[in-house]
Amino acid sequence: MKILVINCGSSSLKYQVFDMSDESVLAKGLVEKIGLPGSFLKHRRGDEDNIIVETDMPTHETAIGLVIDTLVGLAHGVVKSMDEIEAVGHRVVHAGEKYACSTIVNDDVMQALRQCIELAPLHNPPNIMGIEVCTKLMPKAKSVAVFDTAFHQTMPQAAYLYALPLEFYRKYGVRRYGFHGTSHRYVSERAAHMLGRPVSEVKVITCHLGNGASVAAVDGGRSIDTSMGFTPLEGLIMGTRSGDLDPAVVPYLMYKENMNTEEICNLLNKKCGVMGVSGVSSDFRVIEDAAAKGNQQAQLALDMYYYRVRKYIGAYAAALGGLDAIVFTAGIGENSPEVRAEVCKHLGFMGVELDLAKNRVRGKEADLSTENAKVKVLLIPTNEELIIARDTKGLVDSH
Repeated sequence: MKILVINCGSSSLKYQVFDMSDESVLAKGLVEKIGLPGSFLKHRRGDEDNIIVETDMPTHETAIGLVIDTLVGLAHGVVKSMDEIEAVGHRVVHAGEKYACSTIVNDDVMQALRQCIELAPLHNPPNIMGIEVCTKLMPKAKSVAVFDTAFHQTMPQAAYLYALPLEFYRKYGVRRYGFHGTSHRYVSERAAHMLGRPVSEVKVITCHLGNGASVAAVDGGRSIDTSMGFTPLEGLIMGTRSGDLDPAVVPYLMYKENMNTEEICNLLNKKCGVMGVSGVSSDFRVIEDAAAKGNQQAQLALDMYYYRVRKYIGAYAAALGGLDAIVFTAGIGENSPEVRAEVCKHLGFMGVELDLAKNRVRGKEADLSTENAKVKVLLIPTNEELIIARDTKGLVDSH
């Protein structure tokens, strides 16, 4: 079975084609600047070099049409016709409480996704658009929705409810949902495999550290808590997001700076985090370089970041009642030995012992612990697309 995996953003589109007989990636690519000047497609077949196609793509439909033309093209294609693609797996950010697992798309699913637009206004509309366009252009292929929020639907009420009057949860769904679920699920399953134990027996803290970042407590393969909340703004300090904040700061700043709702939301999501503190960048490589040259604000941003991640790890070890491994993944988690070392530096009391020589690695699956460490530190590159492809195959096979 060949499966196309689609991740549709507001102005971008990522895709991969899998041959599920051996889970090999036949092709992968990225479309950038949809609806904007300078739009282009970057495509790679197997291990070949990337090709770049620069062309005007005013809509997602034209972008997906170009992807299809490339996948069946003689020069760089991987299928003779799109009829060889039996299913399309779609990454969808938000399904609220409606779905706790991946599902084949039907009218009820689409209605639920539209109802969640107000919870994920930046993400769900392009996700919906991607499903609609693929259904139009590939009518024979089944569509499967794989939700970022689904993995965290196993959190108990004590973890996901806010201490607000319950009527706001009942009326408006105000609760903690959590995100990056597909990534947390993949790396927690891989962690159990690396430990040589069944998933059901392992307690793991997974740290998805990218420009957006979250930590999850995973007990026996089930998420019991995660740092992101009602929106991806809660939790860790991120590239441009503030993370945890006293709610009273919001009206205070609105009053002092004469900001409206849109302006304060823009500030908290796009002008805070390590960029806001450092005054340099949201890119950790740039911040680390600035700190090494004596920039104290840059160093402060890093110290605050390390502290927040470390604090969540400690809290989630308590929530789990024990810990077998800490997993680092995503862009920063996979590629910054410095971040991993600083986060682990003060966790020795928990049995964490990082081997600094083993830690000098980027982007490769590895056990970074000393031989006698009671709690393992693992580097596991995330693979959300493979999880989406597996779920898609499983659902199509069972129907």
